[in-house]
Amino acid sequence: MYIAYFDETGDDGYPVYSSELFILTSLYMHSSNWKENYYRIYEFRKELKANYGFPIKEEFHAKEFITDKDPYHGKYTANIRKEIIFRFFQFIPSLDIKIISVAIDKQKIQRPEYNVLKKALTYNVQRIENDLIKTQEKFLIITDEGRVSAMRNITRSIQKINYIPTGDGSGSYRKEIKCLIEDPLPKPSNESFFIQLVDLFSFIINLYVKQNLCVPKLQWGKRILNVLDYGNEITLLDLIRGKLNTKASKSNEYGIVYYPK
Repeated sequence: MYIAYFDETGDDGYPVYSSELFILTSLYMHSSNWKENYYRIYEFRKELKANYGFPIKEEFHAKEFITDKDPYHGKYTANIRKEIIFRFFQFIPSLDIKIISVAIDKQKIQRPEYNVLKKALTYNVQRIENDLIKTQEKFLIITDEGRVSAMRNITRSIQKINYIPTGDGSGSYRKEIKCLIEDPLPKPSNESFFIQLVDLFSFIINLYVKQNLCVPKLQWGKRILNVLDYGNEITLLDLIRGKLNTKASKSNEYGIVYYPK
């Protein structure tokens, strides 16, 4: 059985929203690899504590850390924050995991009834299913508590009725989700190293999509540019390329699923 951790960047509102993008990312692994992955992350967090003074049990929020907001405000220089972000991505290849990201660009939505969360979750779950279906492995979802109720309704629905767009955009075909078991299970992000990693991936994917998939490009905020330069997002993704499920999208080298087309 596989365990899939989910987290997001941006809000899923539409047509009223505060962010142009909604990024939903999953990190999944076979249950037999969970303990080894956990201990490797724990040892890495011990290194962060020893080298930078970052507490092992302190929750890592990528956006707040990079933009120097509470609870990190004033504790780390911009150079140290950048160094820590790169250390995370240099460490990730040591884990036995796979990563999938779905980006919903609200600027391209043309229907007011478009359900951003449902589309993003459905596309992501479908890609995990595509990866596991031949092995007949099952998977369950663990996510933070904020959207678990809505995610529960969506996953129940797509196990009964699920339509997938055809590759040429000419229509859709029906293919229900078979590998998913249980409802999405809630877990506070401050108690999960894995959810915190997904939060980091999702934020960097957000930066990548803004500069490399959106037309016109979306600029990063000044607080982000104090730490990261344009192009760093590509360097970071290249570091973890081997952990990205690049088969999730044929149109993007990192497997990022980008909708609407």
